[in-house]
Formats: sequence, structure tokens, C-alpha cells
Amino acid sequence: MKKHILMGLTAAGALACLASSANAAAPKESNGMFVDENGMTLYTFDKDTKGSPSACTGGCAQAWPAAMATDSDQPGGKWTTESADNGKQWAYDGKRVYRFSKDTKPGDKNGDNFRNVWHVVKP
Repeated sequence: MKKHILMGLTAAGALACLASSANAAAPKESNGMFVDENGMTLYTFDKDTKGSPSACTGGCAQAWPAAMATDSDQPGGKWTTESADNGKQWAYDGKRVYRFSKDTKPGDKNGDNFRNVWHVVKP
């Protein structure tokens, strides 16, 4: 009996863990902007065009890493995913979404209006 209860609790814990991590990477709203699962600010790039590959490559992609979605993430509302080299990239209202390497802690917005082409994603 104890063995069955323990197995049931273990299975229930595993399912709960899977369920909570299923949308772990899904962007969320915080303080009037969208952030990733770690609270890091998300940005769009004016040079990207809807439905096209990312215009941010090479050094740009190192400074502005793509905000990637996992296979289990479920887009909804204005949130979709776009094909990317390493999987699926989040997009908001058709624009690919990125992080900025110089944002070092949650809530940083060091990339907002950078060169007038990078912008914080806002609802």
C-alpha cells in the first residue's frame, strides 16, 4: 500500500513539474512590457519584416539573442512563433522577439530605442 501511494505521489509530482515547465519560456507581461521566463526584457527589431527570416544575424545575433520557444510552448493571442535556425522564435504581432545581452538583471531596458531600431515589446 505504501509503495502504491509513493508511486502515485511521484507520478503526480512529475506531472505537476511537466505542466509548470510546459510554458516556462512563454513571454509574460510585467510592469507594462513583456519579459521572458527570467524577467528579462524582450525587444523587437524594426529591420525584421513579417514572415521573413530574422534580419539580425552574425554579431547582431550575439548582442541580441532570439527569444526561443520550446516545442511545448503554446502561442496565443498576438503571440506566435516563427521558424528559426535552432527551432522556433517567439514573435509578437508578427515581429520576432529578442533579448539584449547588455541587460544584466530583470527589468533592465538598456536596449530600448537602441539606434532607433530596437524597441521594448509592450502590450
